[in-house]
Amino acid sequence: MGFFESLKKGLSKARDNIFGGIKSLFAGRELDDELMEELEELLVMSDMGYDTAKKILDQLNEAYRKDKEQEPIILLRDIMADNLKFEPIDFNPEKKPYIIFVVGVNGSGKTTTIAKLSKKYTENKKEVVIAAADTFRAAAIEQIKTWGERTGATVIAHEHGSDAAAVVYDAISHAKSKNKDVVIIDTAGRLHNKSNLMEELKKIKRVISKDFPEGPDETILVLDGTTGQNGILQAKAFKEAVDVTGIVITKLDGTAKGGIAFAIDNELNLPIKLVGVGERAEDMQEFNPKEFCNALLDLEE
Repeated sequence: MGFFESLKKGLSKARDNIFGGIKSLFAGRELDDELMEELEELLVMSDMGYDTAKKILDQLNEAYRKDKEQEPIILLRDIMADNLKFEPIDFNPEKKPYIIFVVGVNGSGKTTTIAKLSKKYTENKKEVVIAAADTFRAAAIEQIKTWGERTGATVIAHEHGSDAAAVVYDAISHAKSKNKDVVIIDTAGRLHNKSNLMEELKKIKRVISKDFPEGPDETILVLDGTTGQNGILQAKAFKEAVDVTGIVITKLDGTAKGGIAFAIDNELNLPIKLVGVGERAEDMQEFNPKEFCNALLDLEE
């Protein structure tokens, strides 16, 4: 099964309940006020949020007035895709080391995302260093070590409970001294409270900026696609703390409704870098707005 088919299958549960009604909604009907009201309800239910749904529907209304020959569902698909920003991650960076700072709450798929990034870089003949900077959980250090072995990356780790910023410093120093290509930094996703978590992330960011002013090159927030509007609250907090440059949305193979992608773009102006639909390395791919919207609306390419 290809990635597009996996994405469609992963979104199908939620789509059957929400987006699945859109095809029948448009069938044989004019794009009138009644239809728009029903469509608005479906979009809001998809985790898109009211403001984002209204923006998309206003654009749909305008586009339909200008071009009544085009199928409304295709107009909707194209408008939805236009409301999603995509910026690729550089998998062949010339700069050494290329520093990727990965943040997100525990359970979001952060560790798996790091493993998949590591595998992608090693497949591109890049030497990877992973900083096991989630020192709050002993299990996190062991997980990263295991993934490092599987993907051929060097893991820099200290003891459980040690200073996370020191781990990051050592990892980047190692990469520079050995002329390695990429440093991927794991971080804690839960400390005693949100304030402690954000302060630790800020400290790590200060260490990078002070001692290695060329980085980080990416600050990636990993979001669980099933969290819905709570994901927006998470993203706002992380963006304020560490200046997030892009989003990875995971677990689109579960009950994710998909609308959260549009809310992230509209409310936070952050591009989506990657999407994940499973545990395998190939189950994480660069985000493609049109493909994503086709999967949501159950349309063909």
